[in-house]
Amino acid sequence: MKNWMAGAVCALSVLTVVGCLPSRPESPPLHTYRLSLDQERTEARPPAMNSSVLLIGTPLAEPGYETTRMVYLNRPHELEHYAVNQWADQPARMFASLLVQTLGQTGLWRAVVPLPTSARGDLRLDSYGFALHQEFLQSPSLVRVTVRTQLVDLKESRIVGTRSFERVENAPSGDAYGGVLAANRAIAALLDDMASWLKECMQHSPECNR
Repeated sequence: MKNWMAGAVCALSVLTVVGCLPSRPESPPLHTYRLSLDQERTEARPPAMNSSVLLIGTPLAEPGYETTRMVYLNRPHELEHYAVNQWADQPARMFASLLVQTLGQTGLWRAVVPLPTSARGDLRLDSYGFALHQEFLQSPSLVRVTVRTQLVDLKESRIVGTRSFERVENAPSGDAYGGVLAANRAIAALLDDMASWLKECMQHSPECNR
């Protein structure tokens, strides 16, 4: 009887101690964002200027940017990441989809097709060194996006033109969501720059190789 009572008291003591332990804090929710274009940009496609087909190579990210984690800088050259904020996919991959969408609406080619594909193309656009990050080196913070491009004539096996692009947008707030809004504005402006450059290349303008 005494042994039974001692065991009961011991068990009760254990339950009391366990009940008094602080509960583990819940993990903060994870926020996921995507790069996208405003709806008003999806306007009707003009008639194609020629019958050529443009192939879009998969953009290559700059080392350190091949991730869905959102990159920011507190000091030059050091890449840091938000803890509970991320992209829905690697920014370079989302950029590829928006690039196909934007260039397909210009009417500069009969078709704009992403690689890999079995379709035969006349030209290929390669993009590399893609980088997107938020900078806190000044106030307000800003978002910088950069990419290098190369247009190749597949029939003549020659480089038509090369160009580096960069866009910077101030973030409306000093947090991850402010960076997302600025990133989408910067991407939209950069895509417009690329479309204008490619139009010059298709018109054989000297500006294509500037």
